[in-house]
Amino acid sequence: MSYLKKYEEWILNSYFDEDTKNELKSIGDNQREIEERFYKDLEFGTGGLRGIIGAGTNRMNKYNVRKATQGFANYILNSVENSKNRGVVIAFDSRHKSPEFAKEAAKVLAGNDIKAYVFESLRSTPELSFAVRYLGAAGGIVVTASHNPPEYNGYKVYGEDGGQLVPRYANMVIDEIRKIEDYSSVQYLEEEDAKADGLINIIGEDIDKKYIDMVKSLSLRKDIIKGMKDFKIVYTPLHGTGAMPVKRVLTEIGFKNFFPVKEQEVPDSDFSTVESPNPEESKAFDMAISLAEEVGADIIIGTDPDCDRVGAVVKNRDGRYQVLTGNQTGALLVNYILSSMDSIPENSVVIKTIVTSELGSSIAKEYGVETINTLTGFKFIGEKIKEFEEKGNRNFIIGYEESYGYLVGTDVRDKDAVVSSLLIAEMAAYYKSKNMTLLDALEDLYKKHGYYKEALKSIVLKGKEGLEKIDMIMDGLRNTPPLEIFNIKVEIIRDYLNGRANLILENEQKELDLPKSNVLHFTLEDGSWFAVRPSGTEPKIKIYFSVVGEKDVEAEKKLDRIRGQVLKIIDSIE
Repeated sequence: MSYLKKYEEWILNSYFDEDTKNELKSIGDNQREIEERFYKDLEFGTGGLRGIIGAGTNRMNKYNVRKATQGFANYILNSVENSKNRGVVIAFDSRHKSPEFAKEAAKVLAGNDIKAYVFESLRSTPELSFAVRYLGAAGGIVVTASHNPPEYNGYKVYGEDGGQLVPRYANMVIDEIRKIEDYSSVQYLEEEDAKADGLINIIGEDIDKKYIDMVKSLSLRKDIIKGMKDFKIVYTPLHGTGAMPVKRVLTEIGFKNFFPVKEQEVPDSDFSTVESPNPEESKAFDMAISLAEEVGADIIIGTDPDCDRVGAVVKNRDGRYQVLTGNQTGALLVNYILSSMDSIPENSVVIKTIVTSELGSSIAKEYGVETINTLTGFKFIGEKIKEFEEKGNRNFIIGYEESYGYLVGTDVRDKDAVVSSLLIAEMAAYYKSKNMTLLDALEDLYKKHGYYKEALKSIVLKGKEGLEKIDMIMDGLRNTPPLEIFNIKVEIIRDYLNGRANLILENEQKELDLPKSNVLHFTLEDGSWFAVRPSGTEPKIKIYFSVVGEKDVEAEKKLDRIRGQVLKIIDSIE
């Protein structure tokens, strides 16, 4: 069916409400907008839905939420034992339409005779993962678009292990969704009837307390916290779900000087005090830095709207606050955790993604700990934890990715900014007790392991033309790969979509042991590397760069040269 036929169907079909029809009628003279909304169905990727809120098959709206939930319901009814009684947990964040979309999901589950456990108000993504495991549920749903702009919302699904569905299971959900050709065929029960039948259940404080207690149990040096009475923390939840759990954990564990950014404690669907509610963006910390300068904070911590990502800011030698990268924080946490353990169990493992710095791997190796790489996406880290649990052959220490996601402990199976906030604050307090900052600790790691420098370039390419351009870039690099970057030969090209590593200098190929994904990873002869992949959640293509040098300046120059030439190559692809 053409996009115009789909547009007309939504206007004429009595199933769609008048508000939806009026919205669509208002764009009747805008063919480009109609095409954008209807040229495809909003894709249910391996993590779920994410898109701009609005009417249309390619938008986030209650009809697409219902359809996705029906597909998920069909999947768990067919695949998960006793799924009706075990139920599905639903959480939502502070975004536009999040509470409404959560209710729609609950009513569809109820229509399929599946219990829904819905949080009474906004809760973090990691608490959703915890609740699935704690309640023994058949799965979970969280309504969030993470750190996307305010016009977006999203919908992620979780398996019975509390982790996001990995591709082989997500594809089963996708197959079920594709079978639904008529929106009106979705099973649905009104809220009052569902509650009367015990199919919609409201949860809250009981789960909160269990989750908070679990987080506090992961503290490594409670004695340090008690002894650092002058240690000061500034915290911002960036208008999201972190305000309650992060404040509660840090104050209950013993941090006395906790300063929230008041303006950003309030849930705000427009994220009106920031350009982007993303701790990866340094500007997101502007208000927090102002407060930190006022109170003399030792550390600034910021979490994204669904509180699964966390950023840290510390004072440098010039007295200015400096944002740590995700790679830097990850390396510091690996070192802090391993150095704090009385004894490291045999077969201990650190897990990171293929686009994350190798500094953490080098640190882990020093402690005799293996590092395992996964594809980008924390679901793959959660999958490994599940595998270790089932086989009983590995001890999980920490999982992390460069995009500000970290997990310690196994009660949650997704990145957890509440746990990470606790450990970052505790780590900073520990180093302060030694008259050091986290930057001093990082410098020590660089001197021992080499100066690792990383960069990320994200190119935004929106709409249908943007998707075509992203495909063109990936095809160009795949079909005509660069074999030399700034006089440094490319040694290995790993094509995760084709599942092969091309060892250029040896003129041979090897099979890759990771699932297929549209990622290209180029390793240079000197150990530097860059990787290119389309974003799974935003209209972007991402280019990652990493180098290592014996000196700081040397590494920075090498990074600039490699980044410059790679971007020129990408820019030239037509």
